[in-house]
Parts: sequence; structure tokens; C-alpha cells
Amino acid sequence: MLVQLQVHAVSEINEKDNNAGTKDGIEKSLTGQRQHWRQLCPTELLKRLSWYTAWQNGKEKLIAYQLEFHALKERLRVAEHRTLQRSSELNTILENFRRAIAETNGSKDALTNFSDETQKLLKELAHRKPLQVPNIYYHLPHLLNKEKSLQPAVQVGLGRTGVTMVMGIPTVKRKVKSYLAETLHSLIDKLSPEEKLDCVIIVFVGEMDTDYVHTVVEGLEKEFPTELTSGLLEVISPLASYYPDLNNLKETFGDSKERVRWRTKQNLDYSFLMMYAVSKGVYYVQLEDDIVAKPNYFATMKNFALQLSSEDWMILEFSQLGFIGKMFQAPDLNLIVEFIFMFYKEKPIDWLLDHILWVKACNPEKDAKHCERQKSSLRVRFRPSLFQHVGLHSSLAGKIQKLTDKDFLKPLLHKIHVNPPAEVSTTMKVYQGHTLEKTYMGEDFFWAITPTTSDYVLFKFDRPISIERYLFRSGNQEHPGDKLENTTVEVLPFSDAGLQTKDKYKQIEDRYYRIGHFEKGVADGLMDPIFNPVVALRLTVLQDSTVWAILSEIHIKKVAG
Repeated sequence: MLVQLQVHAVSEINEKDNNAGTKDGIEKSLTGQRQHWRQLCPTELLKRLSWYTAWQNGKEKLIAYQLEFHALKERLRVAEHRTLQRSSELNTILENFRRAIAETNGSKDALTNFSDETQKLLKELAHRKPLQVPNIYYHLPHLLNKEKSLQPAVQVGLGRTGVTMVMGIPTVKRKVKSYLAETLHSLIDKLSPEEKLDCVIIVFVGEMDTDYVHTVVEGLEKEFPTELTSGLLEVISPLASYYPDLNNLKETFGDSKERVRWRTKQNLDYSFLMMYAVSKGVYYVQLEDDIVAKPNYFATMKNFALQLSSEDWMILEFSQLGFIGKMFQAPDLNLIVEFIFMFYKEKPIDWLLDHILWVKACNPEKDAKHCERQKSSLRVRFRPSLFQHVGLHSSLAGKIQKLTDKDFLKPLLHKIHVNPPAEVSTTMKVYQGHTLEKTYMGEDFFWAITPTTSDYVLFKFDRPISIERYLFRSGNQEHPGDKLENTTVEVLPFSDAGLQTKDKYKQIEDRYYRIGHFEKGVADGLMDPIFNPVVALRLTVLQDSTVWAILSEIHIKKVAG
């Protein structure tokens, strides 16, 4: 509105200036304008400026409300999951009642203290014979005789719940150097005061040596007293009875006995930590005790997760290394823990997670490439990495690991989206491994050498989909001139029987329809619903290019539902 007032004033001055070419005429014109604007002051001008300010503030509030809405939707979904979980727990309590009644063998003396109504209910429960559902005790039978083994032996902190993000950090005794304090400082110091209220960091000390556990706790109480008393930081440790006998494990995959024991215990540590964290927040992030974090890491993870709230993802990866920076939705943790318990002695955690994705997404009758495309919609990689591994000495005795995340310091030269599974191909000559497949999966940008007439980029979907909109952006901050021009966007509908385009769209000989084109290196548009469902999208070059071409952003958004 302020800009409009200024333009209006200038236009009036210019108009009168044309009628008064002399110095006196100009001065008279300006004097008239000053009188005109004085008439607006202060009341009318203040009203107009107030309206503009209110409009601008309203726009900012709308964006904030949209983010809050996404966050609320995630919390409601988690609440629904917890309701189902409580129902399962009540069923377990009922099962215990049945066992108790069965053990009395119907003894009247055992029931004399109950009312007639309660006795009737207990008898009904005792005579039901439901199917036996496997549970944690089936995979860890040693826990049956140790009822408290699933409770922390040590629990320090306020037990904060209801946060957006829970960060879990397992730590064990290292013979050479501990990186735990440095890791916590890196995470905590990069949180704003508001973020410190919206998360909880759980340190899991996976040791059976109680003296060592108490040493760790005392050290953290001295180093982070405010964080512990505020609820931001918690420390837990399991009872020794939580662990089964780890001395007679089968050696597999060429690993030594010590390494098999190490990875098996690690699986159990992760599971305990996840079970403790599941009811505390909306998202759970798995970290390690020897990392450093980038500034603004919390807001980056939260915003990225909210952007994908409508997608069916299972893992968001904020580091390419091992089990660092892996985000899960809280309701998925129970499934993951159950799967780990089934195979905790067989394979390490990262292999087991990949198997879960395979079971959920892959068709055994399809090839490996098809499987990877399907898994990519469940496991989404964020770049550049937000966490860097700094530990040199592994928790496995004697192991030196010089692992670093090469993406940690790289600038982000592409934008990440979750696209529908598709087979992608191109006739363009790819430069130095910047492939179309990586771009489509959000791992890199696509870079091609001087496209020529009739070159194309093809996205053939694994199954017909309904598309809401498309966005293709060329060039990036390092090579802003490598853009696609004279290039069209084309769609192949599943069926064009009865398709009424009213000459709005040109149909090509191979049944594709031209629905858009690149302008200033960008093709962005809504899909006309008449084409849905769609079999494929294609970008076609109409004229030889004089420059190379980069695709830095590909977003094919499906219709919700």
C-alpha cells in the first residue's frame, strides 16, 4: 500500500509536470502535491499505512499457522497411535487377570473378597481362550523371570514428554577417549531458547558396570546441571538383567566373536532407547556420542519433516554415515523395535533397517532397480549433512575408524523432494556422474553437456498416478547460466479415450500432449485433471542449446489421497 501511495504521488506530479514545462510551473505543481499529501496527514495517511502493515503481518501469520497446522496434524496422528497402544496394554492386563484366575483353579476362597459382579467378570475372562500373540518375551525369554528388566536401572532427569523431537544418544565405555561431553555441547549450544523447550536429549549408558554408569552421571551433572534440571537432558541405563547371555553367539558374515557380540549388544541398546523414547515426542532422531552438529540443525530437521508430512516416509537421513542423524516418526518405533528383536543376533542395525524397507516396499518379482526406486520414497536423504562424525576410536575395542561425512561442508546445489517411484531416462550426455536418477531421488543435481534438438528427459511412473502439479528448475548457484530453454513439458495420459482438450493442448504423434514449457529456466504448472491418471512426463528440447544444462529441482506432486 505504501508503494501504491508513492507511485500515485509520482504519477500526479509527472502529469502536472507535462503541463508546466517552466521552472515556475514545476514549482507550482510540487506545491500543489505537497498540499494534497498534507490533506491526507495525519489521519488518512495513517489509515492507509496501517492497512498495509496489517496486511503484511497477516501474511506472515498465515505462514506460521500453516506450519503449526502441520505440526498439530502430526501430534494428532501420534495421539491416535498411543490410544491403540494403551488398548494393547489393557489387553495385556486382562490376560494377566485370566492367568491369575486360572491359577486359583476356581477356588471359592480366592474370590470371597470380590463382589458378585467382579467374580462374574473374572470367571468370564478366565474361560476365554484367545490365540496366543507373540511378544517381546518370545524373542527375549530370559526376561520372563526378571520383571523389572525393562525398567531403567538409572533414570536422571524430569521425564519430559509432549515435545516435537526426541534425540537419542547411546554411549558406552571407550578405552581411549570419550567424546560424549563434546557431542552434547555441540547439540545443546546450537539450540535456541524456544527449541530447548521443544525437544529432549536422552543419553543411554549401555554398560553393566554400575560404578562406570554413576561416574558418567556425575560428570554430566557437573557439566550440564541446567539442562538436567530443566528437562532438556535425561540419562538412563538398563539393568544388567536386560541383556541375554552374549557369550555363545553364532559367528556370521566373517565377523569375529567379539564383533558379533558388540553388534548384537548394540541392537539391544538401540531397542531399549527407542522403547523409552517412543511416548515422548512426534519424531525420534538417532545420533551417536562422537559427532558435531551444524548451526540451525534443529529447525532444519523439523521444517524438512513438516514439509514431508503428507508423504509416506519412514526414515529421514540427515547424515550419510551409519546410524547417525536418522529420523523416525514415533509411531514407527514399535515396528522397528519388534523387527530388531526378531533378528538382533543375526545382523547389524543398518542392515536390519534396510530389510524393513525391503519388506514394506519391494516386489520380489521385480528387479533390484525397481526395489531401490520403491525404497527411495520411504527413505529420504537430506543434503548437505547436518552431522559430522569426529570420533577416531570406536566403541569396539581396538577399532580405528576414520569415517567422515563428505557432504557435511558442501553447499546445497539442489533441492530435495519426494517424487513418485518412476523409471527415469535421458538422451542427453551426462557430465561426471551427475545422473538423472540421483536428481530424481534428491541426492544430487543433473548436469548434461549442451542439449540438442529432440533430446529428452523421461519420467515413466511405475504405475499410473494422478498429478497435482509439476516443477522443474534448471541452473544452480554455482552455474546459474546452465539453464534449459526452448524445452517443453509433455504428458502421456493413461487413456485419451474421450479426452476433450478443446484445442488447448497440442497432441504429438506419440500420444503425448504438450502442457507447458520452460521460461527463464523454470517450468512450473498445475496438471489439468483431464489428463489424470498419468503414465509418464517428458521434457523435450526443441532447439540446440549453446550452454550446458543443469536440473537442480524436480518435484512431481501427486494428488493427495
